[in-house]
Amino acid sequence: MHRPHRLSPAPFAPERRRWLAASALAAGLPAWAPRATAQPAQSLLTRPIPASGEALPVVGLGSWITFNVGNDPVARDACAEVVRAFFSEGGRLIDSSPMYGSSQPVIGHALAKLGHPATLFSAEKVWMGDSARGVGQMAASRAHWGVPRFDLMQVHNLLAWEEHLPKLQAMKAAGQLRYVGISTSEGRRHAELERILRTQAIDFVQLTYNLLDREVEQRLLPLAQERRIAVIVNRPFRQGVLLDQLRGHPLPGWAREIGCDGWAQVALKFVVSHPAVTCAIPATSQVAHLRQNMGAARGRLPDPTLRARMARDVAAL
Repeated sequence: MHRPHRLSPAPFAPERRRWLAASALAAGLPAWAPRATAQPAQSLLTRPIPASGEALPVVGLGSWITFNVGNDPVARDACAEVVRAFFSEGGRLIDSSPMYGSSQPVIGHALAKLGHPATLFSAEKVWMGDSARGVGQMAASRAHWGVPRFDLMQVHNLLAWEEHLPKLQAMKAAGQLRYVGISTSEGRRHAELERILRTQAIDFVQLTYNLLDREVEQRLLPLAQERRIAVIVNRPFRQGVLLDQLRGHPLPGWAREIGCDGWAQVALKFVVSHPAVTCAIPATSQVAHLRQNMGAARGRLPDPTLRARMARDVAAL
């Protein structure tokens, strides 16, 4: 049976201990919150999955639109280079869906070229109104990825969740999945999502959260934290619209204070500094952008005071 990876604490010099303690304080996380864990130099900040304690880097990789490149061999190889850079930077979680066109076989092409990295955390979705056909859809997804099982299976956009969740829980109990979750996007169906979080035994929820779309701060993120449900954040850039809006504006001085060299890192650090968030999944088709995104999982995170200022300043632009 595959067991969750756990990080063993390494011995630190006193100076290193003091630096880590100061970093945790600067992040502004309450004592009961899952803390982003600083690893040795150049590795990524992580958060534990509440259900198991398994550590995930706070920045993952989405595939909506960017990996939907069909059978174009040049474009598929370009996506494979993005995935190669993702793993070389220390990334783990890749997310996809049957809804995302050719993204699944493109991910499978990349994983095959890389020899199927052992550190992969595969996050997929079932997207089928007829739950009886969901098992076949998930098997097709596994074949596209070339994996024996998925780490996480999510019910996509709440479609037929009442029928899918019991089947996913049975698959988890049989060792065919490691985690069960549910997803939504673009701020839709929050009332129903809240009901699911309150009543269902799930390990993950995926939702939209960014500097401009902050409704989930009021109820859903605190509820996920209370229920010990991991949170994956989609659309951290509003599908690029947020970065387009910010492009051309100079970075504020506070951006440098938290180690950001561009607006993408500002947007991601805002998202992953919320104590309920486990991982954000920006999507990109460019290696340079991937490396910038992964930089948001290093260094200092903004504290609550700076988070409030970030939101105010961006809303004013």
